[in-house]
Amino acid sequence: MAVQGELLTATGKALLRSRDGGCSWAPSPAFQDAWVSSLAEHPTDDSLLYVATGRPAVTNFLYRSEDGGETWTPTPLRREAVFSTVRVAPSDPKRLYVSGWVGYAMYLFRSGDAGETWEDLPQTFPSGLEGAYDLKLLSVSPANPDVLWMRVSSRDTAGNIRYAVLRSEDGGRTLTSVLEQEDPLVNMDVSADGRTSWVATYNHLYRGREGESFLPLSLPTGNACVTRVGGELYACGSTWLHEWALARSTDEGTSWEPRFSLRDVQGVHQCPVGTPVRERCTGLWPQLAQQLGAQVSPTPPDAGTPDGETPPKPEGCGAAAGSAGLAPLLWLILLRRRYGQGEPNT
Repeated sequence: MAVQGELLTATGKALLRSRDGGCSWAPSPAFQDAWVSSLAEHPTDDSLLYVATGRPAVTNFLYRSEDGGETWTPTPLRREAVFSTVRVAPSDPKRLYVSGWVGYAMYLFRSGDAGETWEDLPQTFPSGLEGAYDLKLLSVSPANPDVLWMRVSSRDTAGNIRYAVLRSEDGGRTLTSVLEQEDPLVNMDVSADGRTSWVATYNHLYRGREGESFLPLSLPTGNACVTRVGGELYACGSTWLHEWALARSTDEGTSWEPRFSLRDVQGVHQCPVGTPVRERCTGLWPQLAQQLGAQVSPTPPDAGTPDGETPPKPEGCGAAAGSAGLAPLLWLILLRRRYGQGEPNT
């Protein structure tokens, strides 16, 4: 998540911040003993953030920051529950949702007054999903705060794990299954009018239009993730399967314009001397470049900067030639990690 020109990510164990485009990261001291499971931002005020913690067997909290993540204050939501995801309704920022579980019981916690009071909603799943676990809130409709999507995992009669996407039209009181398959779910996004949604799995991207079933799109066919930026859709993909790792679509995913390939990744010399990425990763870069098919650019000598001069602003470790940098890809990767690590979504 980009906040006021900086990067923030919830790893499941910590809240990390980078002030230099990803060349160095520092954990927030506010969560030394808590496990930060999810991070959400206000739709119009990027200084207002929410963090949920999800450490088992302890009381977990929802925290609020009003200064872009510099300081944090606990909200009244504190439960002996594992919180998995926090989301703010884009069309009504006072509506907050937090998903999680207490033992084997799955819950959605809902607030209509920006987190001052909460309603606990125990979840009952549709037929065939009895015993579902790992409840995670995926998205809230940009057009209607009562419409939301969640995901659960379950086992079929043969013991195979299945992943389901559930939709609610009444603020999480009742759920309907809209997609069930065996490919692990990564994340999802929704159109501005709430009538089209996309669900990414490890290998595919599905599109569901209002009144229609979810159907797989032809691309991507591997390493999928998705996010909407205005009227454009961005997706992760596999460089080795269809030649791009990031692509853009202006027709809701029917066709894609490649924006970046892993072969375009530049070396860690893009980060300044002294940053953790530069110091720790320089020796690993040649081997990684060979695996990616990227150019092994030699690391130029760096004698530092003359006294009294300000070092140039770093472009980040993933700046790609011929592009505007990897900010969209980095955001998608962070989001992918959020939903992919037993969320691992930002």
